[in-house]
Amino acid sequence: MGYYYYDNNGGGRGGFMSSVPTAVKNIIIINVLVYLVTSLKSGFMYENFALFYPTSPFFHWWQPVTHMFMHGGFWHLLFNMYTLWIFGSVLERVWGAKKFLVFYFVTGLGAALIHTGVEWIQMQTWLTEAAQGSYAAQTSIHALKMTPTVGASGAIYGVLMGYAMLYPDSVLTLIFPPISMKAKWFVLIFAAMELLTGVPGTGGGIAHFAHLGGLIFGFILIWYWKKKHTLYSRMD
Repeated sequence: MGYYYYDNNGGGRGGFMSSVPTAVKNIIIINVLVYLVTSLKSGFMYENFALFYPTSPFFHWWQPVTHMFMHGGFWHLLFNMYTLWIFGSVLERVWGAKKFLVFYFVTGLGAALIHTGVEWIQMQTWLTEAAQGSYAAQTSIHALKMTPTVGASGAIYGVLMGYAMLYPDSVLTLIFPPISMKAKWFVLIFAAMELLTGVPGTGGGIAHFAHLGGLIFGFILIWYWKKKHTLYSRMD
């Protein structure tokens, strides 16, 4: 997946090189600090703050929130924070810090919910097979319980959906490959890619359904605000 910039013909307010608004800036700072601490104390950080399946011995109730501030590597962190900087800054300038934070955490938690729900469906199949003596199913159950999920990607995909719904005709350009398209098509293509790679299980360790969850909850929240005629109102 390439990085991108946007040509804001759709009504965005200011370029992303302008000053970063408060909520976005603080989210980026926290993510960077958590990444640095994780680099020093990876075992402790992953065991306590990454998201584990609810029946895992490592699961804690706060993990649906804390895993949103952890990342699996430098490029994972860079891509997410770069995307947040560009698109999250636009949304925060429209909504204000409080409403943007509501949107960010609803989409991030929604992503975790969808991701865990898909894992639960997988678990039911494996439990049935394990009860019939399948060693492969037992191994899969153990692996699922021991595998952590980290990253702000669910919330970031929610931010992308929010931007695409507010500025559907804004032009986004991938740096590699150098392709330009309107935001509404960009998000639809991303959603299709996540679905096509997530359903057959060819994601290579990427939480595709968390990404889809962020898109879905972002769409639902924007739709709800539009229905209530509060999309452009602030909570500040």
